[in-house]
Amino acid sequence: MPELPEAETIGRALDKALAGKQIVKVQVFSPAMRTPLTPLLDAGLEGAAFLRVRRRGRYLLADLTGNRCFLMHFGMSGVVRVEPASVPKRKHEHLFIHLSDGNIFRFECTRRFSMFELHECAPDAVPPVLSHLGVEPLSDDFTGGYFYEKCRKKSAPVKNLLMDNLIVTGIGNIYAAETLFASGIDPRRPGNKLTPDECGRIVENARRILRESIECGGTTISDFRHVDGSEGKFVLNLKIYGKAGLPCPVCSTVVECVRLGGRSSCYCPECQK
Repeated sequence: MPELPEAETIGRALDKALAGKQIVKVQVFSPAMRTPLTPLLDAGLEGAAFLRVRRRGRYLLADLTGNRCFLMHFGMSGVVRVEPASVPKRKHEHLFIHLSDGNIFRFECTRRFSMFELHECAPDAVPPVLSHLGVEPLSDDFTGGYFYEKCRKKSAPVKNLLMDNLIVTGIGNIYAAETLFASGIDPRRPGNKLTPDECGRIVENARRILRESIECGGTTISDFRHVDGSEGKFVLNLKIYGKAGLPCPVCSTVVECVRLGGRSSCYCPECQK
């Protein structure tokens, strides 16, 4: 599932491809992905123009004229493309939005876990469905003090707390694992056992790693692809995620793996305490 850097990378590419373009026609080839697609057919979208594409957590918001926006989430296998109309439709493409420049904005999802919805939403606002999300990890609101206050009364493992979208939104399994390794923190550590200094270290490393991944175009592990079909290169920089049974890149201790919150969690028993 795309995490924050992957969503940011896709959003930036879509913003360049869609901003200023008008919608000419909408085609729906499947009744639903995670939620229904057919309401888009009767929404009067023809003539509306894209203003910009932005990110909130792992969601993308494509602002339209008329105080509306498309809300997108890519699930496990969602892929978006902006291509000429001459490109044949792929088997699992469920939605075409024809644009005024002759291209088509296409949404593909093999497993249909993705989301594409229309919401009433003023530019730069967020629809109520996203009002529950926590702070953005790259914003000034995500500080060591903030994270410490959110953790200090919770006995849940710190990795679960770092992935809790009600606390901080957009950090998933990959970047939580990498952040805790860089911080020297065992992912199983209860949140209420963290010190303020450790929380500060976690926040600093999370922000650094997320920015580095955005610069690399994100991480391609399974189905993630960019708008142009290319893969994210941050996978080459991963230190601990997916490394179970391999030597730690710092101390050569064998990397171990446990399950936390239903997700695999790799860690070095020597470097992470």
